[in-house]
Amino acid sequence: MKINRKGSAHWEGGLRDGRGAISTQSGALDKHPYGFASRFEGVPGTNPEELIGAAHAGCFTMALSLILGEAGLTATSLDTAATVTLEQKDGGYAITAVHLVLDAAIPGTDDATFQQLAAAAKANCPVSKLLNAEITLDATLAA
Repeated sequence: MKINRKGSAHWEGGLRDGRGAISTQSGALDKHPYGFASRFEGVPGTNPEELIGAAHAGCFTMALSLILGEAGLTATSLDTAATVTLEQKDGGYAITAVHLVLDAAIPGTDDATFQQLAAAAKANCPVSKLLNAEITLDATLAA
């Protein structure tokens, strides 16, 4: 099975003074503004890195849900945050790391099993496979 999803971007102007808009096929984002200031200067607005973070957090969390189900477990809750690191490297910018932080409540499991299943989800989610960056994970199982 092959599934294609689309995202798009429109840009006008130069890098620093220009402005753009990002859209998704689903309409979740529809010409949502972004620009240099929201990407590099901390000005409110979206940027590619936070979108990658959201995509990675969502993908990892779904992959973990699958892996838990295969192990006969069901989470009460899985909350994942992804921090995407963009830094200057080799005369340009590169995404060099993604750090996932997971807080989970999963009845009927122990921490060792949980850590093993979370690591498998990190390694096998499609977005993890896509990114050419160090991907780390801190996973906490609620008592």
